[in-house]
Amino acid sequence: MRPIYQIAEEILQDWKRPYFGAQPYINAMLSLNHINDKYINEDARSIVLYFLSNASTWRGATARRVKKELKRMLS
Repeated sequence: MRPIYQIAEEILQDWKRPYFGAQPYINAMLSLNHINDKYINEDARSIVLYFLSNASTWRGATARRVKKELKRMLS
């Protein structure tokens, strides 16, 4: 599995104008390596879940692939 920060970089490359509710979670993901990491007081698992719940407007092949990858990390 890729580090979470690499996934966040890909999200920013593909999603040119992220939904404002997803942006803080993308920013936090830029500081994470693994699903068991912490960002300030939040665990990476929560950050990824919050990102996914705010990323419904991100669409396309890259979005589907990346969301699937993140969901795999959570399971």
